[in-house]
Formats: sequence, C-alpha cells, structure tokens
Amino acid sequence: MKQQYIRKPEWLRNKLYSTEQYSTVHSLVKERGLHTICTSGKCPNQSECWSRGTATLMILGDICTRACKFCNTTTGKPLPPNPHEPQMVADTIKELGLKHAVITSVDRDDLKDYGASCWAETIRAIKKANPNTTLEVLIPDFNGKTELIDLIIKEKPDVISHNLETVRRITPLVRSSAKYEKSLEVLKHIASRGYKAKTGIMLGLGETEEEILELMDDSRAHNCSILTIGQYLQPSRKHIPVSAYIHPDKFAEYKQIALEKGFKFVESGPFVRSSYLAEKHV
Repeated sequence: MKQQYIRKPEWLRNKLYSTEQYSTVHSLVKERGLHTICTSGKCPNQSECWSRGTATLMILGDICTRACKFCNTTTGKPLPPNPHEPQMVADTIKELGLKHAVITSVDRDDLKDYGASCWAETIRAIKKANPNTTLEVLIPDFNGKTELIDLIIKEKPDVISHNLETVRRITPLVRSSAKYEKSLEVLKHIASRGYKAKTGIMLGLGETEEEILELMDDSRAHNCSILTIGQYLQPSRKHIPVSAYIHPDKFAEYKQIALEKGFKFVESGPFVRSSYLAEKHV
C-alpha cells in the first residue's frame, strides 16, 4: 500500500535563527568532532537553541545499534568509544559557558555495559570542569539493568530522563528493541533513588487520546514527575509517516490534563522535544 503523506500546517513553520552564538556552538562541535542529537535527530529547534548557546551533546559516537522507525540517527556497527570524549565534552561545555547542559547517547548494545561506564566518566568530567553547571542526562534503557543505571545515578546529575517515545500499542511498531514496560521500570528505578524522573513522548504516530491518557497514568504510577509532549516530524521518506498533526490547542489541553494527574512540570507543544528548554526542569 502506498504511504499517505500529510502536508504540514502553517503552525509548524518555525522561525530560523542565525546569530554569533549559533556560529560559536556550530564551530566548537565541528572542531572537536563531537555529535549532537540536534543535528542527528533533525531537531526543529536547533537554530533557536544553538542561538541561545545550548545544545544537547550526544556521546558514544553517532551510530546506533538500534533502528527505531521514527529516528534519524544512523544505524549500524559503531566505532569503539573515544577515550578522550568525556573530557572533550566537559571542555566544550566550559568553553560555551553553559549554565545548564544536556547529554544523551546512541544505544550501544554492542558494549558489555551498554556504554554505562562512559556515561559515568562523562558526568564526572563535566562536573569537575563545570562545578556550577546543572546537568540533565537523557539515558537509554541499558536493557533494563538497574546496576548500570545506578552507575549514572551515583554521579548525581540534576535530572535523569528516559523517553517512552510513544504509547504502549505503538511501541513495538516503531521502537526496534525497547519495550514499553521496561522503559516504565527504568523511570520507576530512577525515582526510587530520589531523583526527578522525566520522560518524553511524540504525538502523530497513530495513537488515540485514550492511549495518551493511559501513558500519563502509567508514568505517574511509576513515579515519573516531568513530561514533555511534542509533535512527531518524519525525518525522511524512509521513516514512518506522520499520521496526524496535532493542533497547539490540543497540546495545551494535554498539558493541563497531565498537571491535573500530578506531573510537577509539563512542556507540551508541536516543537517540544525532551531537551527543549530543559533548564526549566531543574
């Protein structure tokens, strides 16, 4: 069956920014051979965030061992981790003068510890070089191994995030390896250690309102306290097409519902991504 493509509505045509700060971020990232989810994920907020001097740095390379149907990150056989990467990331954050930093990574199912030791080393390096910078980490599921999640928790980032991405029914259709229940358990484990557990989801993959509300309830039942809700945007014709564009008014409605369900902070809108305006979540 031929895929149907829906034209983007006017409210999804965001403003482009080009400032001196944007050029600084772009130059530093390129010069040091670092990676950002902003670029690999084709984030619609890249120009805005880089112009504000913020960027979500992606560690452990730019090749993922998983092949989620919504994600633009390259899938394949990754290179070995760069032993200099943790310090390079820490130095870049210092040079940018960031008050708040966000770190994420590709999935590294090829590594015995799924990259957890590199995660811990990176957090240590960032905190040593930037003692006044608050830090959010957006982590993979580490195949649900809580002892690996504890390696990250031990380093005391300010916020620990793990994305559910979508509702229960659609998870096996678009996430290549991750499981809905496993992601919920990751969030529960983070919260059980006294941390702010945060998750993010996309709308427009074919979910129903009832399923969205069920996801909110599941997240709260697992003690998740921060939620981001954004619009799925198809990165290329190779990826799963958008089933619907959700109006901003509906995003506002979901925000109010989520707050009433007990989330402490909710960011909800077409351009929202898990790391967008993340400094507010601390």
